[in-house]
Amino acid sequence: MDRAQKEQMIEELRGELSQASSIVLTDLSGLEVEVVNQLRKAFRDKGVKCRVAKNTLVRLALKDSPAEVMGPLLVGPTALVWHTEDPAVGARVLRDFIKDNPQHKLAFKGGYIDGEAIPGEASEKLADMLSKDELRAQILGLIERVPGKFLALVNTPARKFLAVLLAREEDLKEKGGE
Repeated sequence: MDRAQKEQMIEELRGELSQASSIVLTDLSGLEVEVVNQLRKAFRDKGVKCRVAKNTLVRLALKDSPAEVMGPLLVGPTALVWHTEDPAVGARVLRDFIKDNPQHKLAFKGGYIDGEAIPGEASEKLADMLSKDELRAQILGLIERVPGKFLALVNTPARKFLAVLLAREEDLKEKGGE
């Protein structure tokens, strides 16, 4: 690869990674081509990008960006996995693939989210984060439940008071009817 190609690759990486909400690092070396193709298909199906590049080129692409803090994690063969909107989806696809294919030596090497580099174990925890749609559903559920609970709390004393009045009325009718 000549210098112009390297500079072009650095610019491409810089543009792509600048849009990433999080980045997960893994090592695809030692995997058969068929397995790597299956993993890449799983990534594509969820809109996740996966890119293998030389660590020095990745470091240059990340230079002067918030993700530059992940430089020390770029050791050995590294694949970068990211999604532009949902920080958890790349880690989730990788975790599910590892779980479904335990015979392959595939693991989280580390990652990046919100300006911080995260080690391998912590980057795997990204997979447990709720997606934006799941968070929105929870918020909407809370918004719907709160007014209902509030009305129930406000109406409960009135209902109890009405029940006492009705019971008293019954008592008076029974005593007055004797």
